Amino acid sequence: MAENKTTFCRICEPLCGMIATVEDGTLLSLRPDKENPLSKGFACPKGITFSEIVNDPDRVLHPLRKNEFGEFERVSWETAMAEITEKLTAVYKRDGASGIGWYFGNPATFSTGHTLWVANFTTLLGTPHVYSAGSQDVNNRFVASHFLYGTPVAAPIPDINRVQFLVIIGANPVVSHGSVMSSPRIREGLTAITKRGGQVLVIDPRRTETAREFDWQPIVPDTDALLLLSLLHVMFDEKLADDDRLRRQATGVDAIRSLATSYPPETTSERTGIDADTVRELARKLVRTDRAAVYGRVGTSLGRTGTLTTALLDIVNLVAGNLDAVGGAMFGDLGIPGQRAGVTAMQHVPNFVWNGRRSRVGGLPQVLGTAPASLMAKEMQTPGKWQLKALFVSAGNPVLSVPNGDELVKALGGLDLMVSLDFYQNETNAHADYILPTTTMYERADFLIPFQPLFTTPFKQATDAVIPPMGESREEWQIVNDLVAALAQQAPALGGLHLFNKLAARIGKPWTPTRLSDLVVRLGTGGNRFGLRRGGLTFGKLLDEFPHGTIVADHLEPDQLRKFVTHRHRKMRLNAPELLAEIDRVDPDADPAYPLRLIGMREIRSENSWQHNAPLLLRGGRTHSARIHPTDASVRGLDEGDLVTVTSRHGQIALPISVTDDIKPGVVAIPHGWGHNGTGGWTKANGAATNDLGSGGANVNALISSDPEDLERLAGMANMTGVPIQVTPLEQSIRARLATEIPEMVDFGE
Repeated sequence: MAENKTTFCRICEPLCGMIATVEDGTLLSLRPDKENPLSKGFACPKGITFSEIVNDPDRVLHPLRKNEFGEFERVSWETAMAEITEKLTAVYKRDGASGIGWYFGNPATFSTGHTLWVANFTTLLGTPHVYSAGSQDVNNRFVASHFLYGTPVAAPIPDINRVQFLVIIGANPVVSHGSVMSSPRIREGLTAITKRGGQVLVIDPRRTETAREFDWQPIVPDTDALLLLSLLHVMFDEKLADDDRLRRQATGVDAIRSLATSYPPETTSERTGIDADTVRELARKLVRTDRAAVYGRVGTSLGRTGTLTTALLDIVNLVAGNLDAVGGAMFGDLGIPGQRAGVTAMQHVPNFVWNGRRSRVGGLPQVLGTAPASLMAKEMQTPGKWQLKALFVSAGNPVLSVPNGDELVKALGGLDLMVSLDFYQNETNAHADYILPTTTMYERADFLIPFQPLFTTPFKQATDAVIPPMGESREEWQIVNDLVAALAQQAPALGGLHLFNKLAARIGKPWTPTRLSDLVVRLGTGGNRFGLRRGGLTFGKLLDEFPHGTIVADHLEPDQLRKFVTHRHRKMRLNAPELLAEIDRVDPDADPAYPLRLIGMREIRSENSWQHNAPLLLRGGRTHSARIHPTDASVRGLDEGDLVTVTSRHGQIALPISVTDDIKPGVVAIPHGWGHNGTGGWTKANGAATNDLGSGGANVNALISSDPEDLERLAGMANMTGVPIQVTPLEQSIRARLATEIPEMVDFGE
């Protein structure tokens, strides 16, 4: 008999409540949970159709090994782990820990066991080769926080429930549902701002799905820092800022004031595309509106100075009087006693602190223990000490998500060992020696620790697995434990962890993600503090008494800044020399050969590269196209649906165009996550986005540089927005190439 089980989605940050219908251990369907206090019956198409991924016939359910013919064959777990251990041990004996690396993709963040166990394993092993999707997404948020607050884990979020004037820069929450901010039903939350007489202003090169519903101000890509500096100029020049309050909250105010003097809006307007009067009025409104905030995300992160831009967002909120204030940009909190002391202590852990270790190639700093993923291929191909020779990839597809995927494909072929932990064969692990099957989110228990401080309404929910693991799939943390046991005799630090795991299991209390989560729940806001707080929460109580989740506080609390800041005097530091030095990169030179500017975009029915195999998400036909303004199309002789070549200094792709007014002239937007080329085992993804060029779409990251000199200097992030490009008709570009390479074969008379 079918039964309904309460759980929640772990595709993206709102963590919307879901009801899973299960029969005989099979997930039949998913629907939104109407009783979830925050999502209240909302879920996006990706969440509702996830049962198709759980039950996908293309899913990897058994360990696979590549045979001598380059084909994957099924093997037992025992065989796979024995052979992996043998090859990994050989690399360790020859090259030490520096020969071994790990890349984990975005879905890993939504599994407590995955991220923490991988981090523990790689940290104790001592390898410098740890990479994540963060260097294509969010790492400069951590670095900006490091400079401003002294800790990378402090991240202010807009107080959506009480803000009256919200400025959104480079974010599209109607589609993303919030990023570095967990706020289910965010469209409703934004609409509520206007219903109570407030305003939502979206500043973006594209009239995004969010901008269509509110006010839109176009901006030239990758000029956000100039806009923010001009806002600061006006606030200081017109004496709008409260100097006494600023000095109570921050040091280095005079340095920022001096810096901003060089950026009056009359000077920056030509480069940003926003006229001076608009900028001045915006600055005044941010200061004078009770309960205002500026929020930015991926669009402000992926430029040439993403760390500086991210820091400037917080500084604008601070100077306007909106940081750590009701209705402004506020700080969430785990509520664990001694939290600040713990965070302060972590600043002395070399793998945690910014710049504790630099990459072998390019000399770029690590962020939260991870190096820039754009450098992976070069770390594999550059001979010498610490060369990467064995790589684990979990829940990731860096061939499509990291710049210069062709370079990475070539590098993967030179590894001594590549192991993938995934439930699909994708374009990356098609080059692996082994694919180890992993569970989906509905086959594991969870309480997502990293997202607790990011809820705009403090909230807690835990879930048990709703179905048992399918096939022979295992959770990533269990596989990590097996690796620890296998390498224990070779690596002393891992030997200590292995001994701990054995002793814990022997006394019947194995250390698991659920046990760790229970500890955090008990100690955090609303927790029972191990019996000291009657009626408080535990992991088990969340499952049994609050399966739909529970709100633990009505609102975020103001005046939390001193709790998070670890700098001397508990004040923000605005004048870090490393940040101020980035000012020379905020205004890139124009290149007439590449007059257009590339931006990325997220699609409502896609989550990066891994949800193009679900039939319901492909309904109506999926196209992959470059969005271009009518003016730019016209001057190039292009019409809707024409095939074009998009060229940058670093590569080129071919795809159709979509002509739209919903984009600023001079800008081209291309969704990321495509480029399925038939090497992956997901048949529907390989056949999606079919056009005259074939199917699978185009990999926009082929246009992005992986050169260390082109990466953002403070966080090592790839420059993926504002990239100079040219768009030409496909036939014209082919003829031009042929004329150059084999001119005798081209008859321009035909």
